[in-house]
Amino acid sequence: MSLRFARPRAAATPRRLLAALVLLLLPSVVRADGPFEPLTIASRSGRHTFQVEVMRDDAGRAQGLMFRRTMAPDRGMLFDFERVEPVAMWMKNTYLPLDMLFIRADGTVARIATETEPLSTRTIPSGEPVLGVLELNAGTAARLGLHPGDRVEHPLFRGR
Repeated sequence: MSLRFARPRAAATPRRLLAALVLLLLPSVVRADGPFEPLTIASRSGRHTFQVEVMRDDAGRAQGLMFRRTMAPDRGMLFDFERVEPVAMWMKNTYLPLDMLFIRADGTVARIATETEPLSTRTIPSGEPVLGVLELNAGTAARLGLHPGDRVEHPLFRGR
């Protein structure tokens, strides 16, 4: 038979409580990228492939790309709003300037908001009911020649 002895615990000081709180919150604030899913945009200029993180729940949609400092050029974040409705995005706590593609249920791009302002609380409306929003690094839409009407290919938009 083995015995375990517990060491007496140190008193919870404000400093220890703060450290514990930071450790608990850290994973939700500074999250690693991934897992990724393939996504393709078919445009007049060709087919453009990205690897995207998909935010499918309220917590993921609320977090988005907040607090991240970098994103690879071939990466993005796709927001699945689960139903077709007008949406509005903002850049609070988002350090990266972004291009936002507002996407209808059939996968066509309804609107593109380019070069969004980091850390801004100004809302960026979809302009019409959409099912999803794709966030890419700022300048990507112009560099690739993306336009409203282009088609986003991802399982989210299949069969709609």
